Amino acid sequence: MRAYNPIVRRSLATSLAALALFSLSACSTAPEAKSNDVTIIVHDSFVDGPEFEAAASEATGYDVKVVTAGDGGELTNKLVLTKNAPIADAFFGVDNTFASRLIENDVVDIYEPQDMPASAYEYALNEAGAPSSTGDHQFAMVGVDQGATCMNIDPAWFAEQGIAEPKSYADLAKQEYKGLTVLIDPLSSSTGASFLAGTVAAFGEDGYAAYWQSLVDNDARVVQGWDDAYYGQFTQGGDGTYPIVLSYSSSPAWTLTDDGKATTTKALLDTCTTQVEYAGVLAGAQNTEGAAAVIDYLLSPEFQQQIPDAMYMYPVDAEVEMPADWAAFAPMPTAEQSNDLLPAEIEAGREAWLKQISATLGL
Repeated sequence: MRAYNPIVRRSLATSLAALALFSLSACSTAPEAKSNDVTIIVHDSFVDGPEFEAAASEATGYDVKVVTAGDGGELTNKLVLTKNAPIADAFFGVDNTFASRLIENDVVDIYEPQDMPASAYEYALNEAGAPSSTGDHQFAMVGVDQGATCMNIDPAWFAEQGIAEPKSYADLAKQEYKGLTVLIDPLSSSTGASFLAGTVAAFGEDGYAAYWQSLVDNDARVVQGWDDAYYGQFTQGGDGTYPIVLSYSSSPAWTLTDDGKATTTKALLDTCTTQVEYAGVLAGAQNTEGAAAVIDYLLSPEFQQQIPDAMYMYPVDAEVEMPADWAAFAPMPTAEQSNDLLPAEIEAGREAWLKQISATLGL
């Protein structure tokens, strides 16, 4: 089996606790920028910083600098807490779990992209935090890449045990799959939080808690992060004993057989929830024109085609040719398969959902 190139996901643990930590530095600012300097602040799963700085500088004509701010939750909190003294000009890496928080706190400025891919318009958010409408040309933030959290399984394990493969949310709570599933705590991981949002979308505000209780009753194991879930517990991730794990729709592209003709894992596409990662111009930025130019570069064919291999996500540009492994083994779930909520719906309900799930899990 080919080694799985890890998808470094954005932990939510610090996003809930980091508010106090970041408040200590909320008033700190970056050094005063020269007119040609542009700073973009990103999450810690971004592409190689120096390589991006060189490529973006050449493409835009600006002197581009990259600053890393931890995971997506940390990045969101830091942007909110420093909104009156922005520490960068642009940002990338806030996903749909947190996007509306930036808009509601007036962290972002309206941005008009140049030559945005036609397929990217559906991922852009307007100043109300809603998906853009036909004919919109100015946005609060634009989607740069997307992915999907999904339950993954080890098909060989089920074949060896003579048990039918699970296919749906409901299957995970059935007796025949008792004690076989590893989930990720939504209070400590954005991967887990994405799965939680998907269950709210699938079962509704009145049904998601009961569904989670059914998983607990079926002896689902809940761990703190993706690394532990996939590499520590999953039968195809290492020495684990659980054949069902929360991961990503792209995961099977990294578990190929040695000849590359098959994969040893499978994503259950009916259990997927879409994640979109956004970029935008920060309100009060010292170089708004430069910030816009850098975001335009993120949407360019040159950068979009790097996304699958560099960040293990799907580009928003539908014209980008995906790696053959992805097309064969890691398709993005369709809109009908995905269990999605609008960013504003997630923002409105997230804290109440987390509180409920904390009680369900006995945390």
